[in-house]
Amino acid sequence: MSKAKSKYTDPKLIARAFLGLLNGEFLTSGNVVTKLPFVFFLTLLVIVYIGNTHYSEKTIRQADKLNRELKELRSEYITLRFDLMFKSRQSEIAKNVAVLGLKEPVTPPRKITLKDI
Repeated sequence: MSKAKSKYTDPKLIARAFLGLLNGEFLTSGNVVTKLPFVFFLTLLVIVYIGNTHYSEKTIRQADKLNRELKELRSEYITLRFDLMFKSRQSEIAKNVAVLGLKEPVTPPRKITLKDI
């Protein structure tokens, strides 16, 4: 059995079609007008694809920036929380108010009661 060559698999026809595409010969043929809507559709798809790629890259960059900012704010929160816990200790408060002339009482507080009149 001999294999019959199809017109779509003939290397000479494929090469001729490719060269016609490269040198612009396909634009001079009469059936170019019928192919224009398909060419415009492909052009629109390429433009949408490029726009989608730019949008997704922009979104990824923005998400990365927000993640870095979140890490920075989290570390700042931990630092400030530690400082607050340290400064609110009784010994640290006593040191800070000693400058104002206040000191810790050594006697326990007494309850004041009023007699009924």
